[in-house]
Amino acid sequence: MIKRRTLQSLKDELRSNPTAIIGVFIFTVLIFGGVFAPILAPHNPTTQYSDRTHQPPLGFGGESEQTQLVDGEIQTVVADNSGTLNHMLGTDANGRDILSRSLYGLRTSLLVAVTAMILSLIVGTTFGLIAGYYGGKTDDTIMRFVDVILAFPSLLMALALFGILGPMTVSVPDPFAALGLVENRPETTPFPGTVTLAISAVIWVWIARVARSEARQVRNLDYVTAGKTMGMSDFGIIKNHVLPNSLTPILVLGTVQLATIIIIESSLSFLGFSGTTLSLGFDIAFGRDYLSNSWWISSVPGLFIVAAVISINLLGDWFRDALDPDIQGGGR
Repeated sequence: MIKRRTLQSLKDELRSNPTAIIGVFIFTVLIFGGVFAPILAPHNPTTQYSDRTHQPPLGFGGESEQTQLVDGEIQTVVADNSGTLNHMLGTDANGRDILSRSLYGLRTSLLVAVTAMILSLIVGTTFGLIAGYYGGKTDDTIMRFVDVILAFPSLLMALALFGILGPMTVSVPDPFAALGLVENRPETTPFPGTVTLAISAVIWVWIARVARSEARQVRNLDYVTAGKTMGMSDFGIIKNHVLPNSLTPILVLGTVQLATIIIIESSLSFLGFSGTTLSLGFDIAFGRDYLSNSWWISSVPGLFIVAAVISINLLGDWFRDALDPDIQGGGR
């Protein structure tokens, strides 16, 4: 459905845009890390090592004075708390490996983001194209409903829907564990179903607005008029003419909205509405009480979110620069 000229424009822009290359590289690394988390994670993300709590990342830490209870007396002892290769990004207050938890948390965020984006694209594109193609009362009805949803902040709307639907977490079998490729790893991946549906319910409206705008421009073009003259059905015209010529801006917006979805999912997890503890937002919330002495517990998963959002925004800029005919060189 994507034209060969479009793919060529993307390739040409990628070759001449260093920031696009950086975005593609970072996002590819994150995708790889999330998909192959069971293989790349050095430890089980839920295993607690009571003798390794608050261990800093590799290259940080050192000897420090600590107060301990020895034979009923409080004594000050010098302890070595340096980072090690065994826990490259440190451990949390329960002795769990931060790198392993961040990889699994990234996996959850990407799974939610991709699923919610697919649902949003299907619903938003469908309603947007119908509203833009038919116009009139159909357009007014759909878009007024869209305006009502847009009147509320996305996070607030997602929280309200979560309260209505209730928590629903689906345990998805981990293919690596099922095939016996890894040992001592979670056998299932928790999928926050309610969070995904709630996010989709607040994201699809943005897709619908863009799809409607594109459909309104396309519906009066000559090839659409010719299709009507030849007796094509409305469904056939929308499928064969309106949708293909409206797809580029919809995909660009969908790419950028992936970053928004990751932020909303992390925010819901931070507030305790995720339904799983293997989440970047959950780990940030867990580590906020230890920022003064164990900053890495919150900072490392936060950096994963920052990297994901920046890389996705760079990808969105790449798509826009390559496909927007109003930009010099775009859409070539």
